[in-house]
Amino acid sequence: MTARIIDGKQVAADMRAELKAEATKLRQQGIVPGLGVILVGDDPASRSYVTAKERACEEMGIYSDDNRLSADISQEELMQKVKNMNNDPKINGILVQLPLPKHLNEAEVLLSIDPDKDVDGFHPMNVGKMVVGEEGFLPCTPHGIIQLLIRSGVKIEGAKVVIVGRSNIVGKPLANMLIQKNPRGNATVTVCHTRTKELANETRQADILIAAAGRPNTITADMVKEGVVVIDVGVNRVDDPTKKRGYRLVGDVDFEAVKEKASLITPVPGGVGPMTITMLLYNTVASAKRAPGKGQ
Repeated sequence: MTARIIDGKQVAADMRAELKAEATKLRQQGIVPGLGVILVGDDPASRSYVTAKERACEEMGIYSDDNRLSADISQEELMQKVKNMNNDPKINGILVQLPLPKHLNEAEVLLSIDPDKDVDGFHPMNVGKMVVGEEGFLPCTPHGIIQLLIRSGVKIEGAKVVIVGRSNIVGKPLANMLIQKNPRGNATVTVCHTRTKELANETRQADILIAAAGRPNTITADMVKEGVVVIDVGVNRVDDPTKKRGYRLVGDVDFEAVKEKASLITPVPGGVGPMTITMLLYNTVASAKRAPGKGQ
């Protein structure tokens, strides 16, 4: 068996076409979805990510208020920027790009974002709503993973899901979402981590295996069963002198070996990555729809 590749770029493109149509309908009602972005400092990865978000907003007709701030900005100045966006009716969603410089208190900044504009889904109020199954903003990467599964025809209900990784950004929220009593959930979920004993014994039981450990080759072919669906969240740089940049990107899964046993698998890059920005835009449009009359 050789796995069918789950093309995250194509799924993201399909969703963006749907969202563009939604945004067009909103504009016809006088509502322009707006995303406020705050980037502190000049980290290359963060800058690249924010630039991609800006480009996506432009393509979809979403208003983008971009704020690129000095790395030495004070906590008070940054908090005021967030407050201004909270009070700006043109802004439906607020994104503060992480990580922030070490002298800034990330938790305080995220807590200051209006939960109704928290399109990253990181505010404790939205996390709480997610846990109890109430409507709210779902975190982008976990929600993107679920969309990849659903749109690839994978049955989640009743599946044995094993997640390797317990971060607040992927592992924990994804586990919570998959156990919910709704069409996107009803799975039986095991969360593994660095203290899990006999990891391979756990991963071999998975119908759906999600690798979010942040380490290359965490999942090898002997750790999966035939026919498993594999979602690789990892993005790791490994040295490769044959590449112009001197490195290549790989996931947490030994892709070439595991794809010979899996039924479906995501590549790195081109799998989960394109979905994260798409789900951010999804949340921004959803916020605009919930707040008629608050568009630009």
